[in-house]
Amino acid sequence: MTSLPETTGKKLGLVIDLDTCVGCQACATSCKEWNAGGYSAPLTDQDAHGGDPHGAWLNRVHSYDVGDGPKSRTVHFPRSCLHCETPACVTVCPTGASYKRASDGIVLVNPDTCIGCKLCSWACPYGAREYDYADGVMKKCTLCVDRIYNESFALEDRVPACVRACPTGARHFGDLGDPSSAVSQLVQEREGFDLLPEMGYKPVNKYLPPRPRRDQTSEAPAHAAEQPTVNSGSLADRFFVWADNTLAR
Repeated sequence: MTSLPETTGKKLGLVIDLDTCVGCQACATSCKEWNAGGYSAPLTDQDAHGGDPHGAWLNRVHSYDVGDGPKSRTVHFPRSCLHCETPACVTVCPTGASYKRASDGIVLVNPDTCIGCKLCSWACPYGAREYDYADGVMKKCTLCVDRIYNESFALEDRVPACVRACPTGARHFGDLGDPSSAVSQLVQEREGFDLLPEMGYKPVNKYLPPRPRRDQTSEAPAHAAEQPTVNSGSLADRFFVWADNTLAR
């Protein structure tokens, strides 16, 4: 099994604002396009124009209708690897193909040593691992390591493709290990939260809760601290429970 680095002072990750995400899929499509070449390439598709299209996507966006009547709203929930501090996907890998970098905390997969056993996908509670049937290996979000460290790019382009493409600025990238960084300050100001904190994997990526609707501003804002503890059910089921208790007020 693969061991984890003792510490990663630098924790690169994403902060996703559920208040401003409009579910346009720009993050998913830009991720797919960028990763058709480079580190995770190729992200293959099968039967792309047929009756049963499927393939490897490192970013997905789920949309949920939350609440009833005048308190209802649609919440768009982007999902990708959360680059956990203690990722189960790394510790279960029998070949060491899945690993967490000590330098910046990014979780990656070495395709040369991955045997496609899928243990990492079973261990990940967030459904962030993708098995590429054409290549026979696991693939996942890399935070676009081939972009963020590329000094030939303009400074504004040294961010993950999903961040660069987001038209509403709902995605933020930075060092969440630095309390003074812009992303850390944003999490503190907006009471950002972990996805499924009860699992104990300490995801680096954070989510910012939706603000109260403009026609409900007289009501008290919902806080991430009010999330219920849920110990069973699918990822979607757990989100519904959290959303019903936190968003639809």
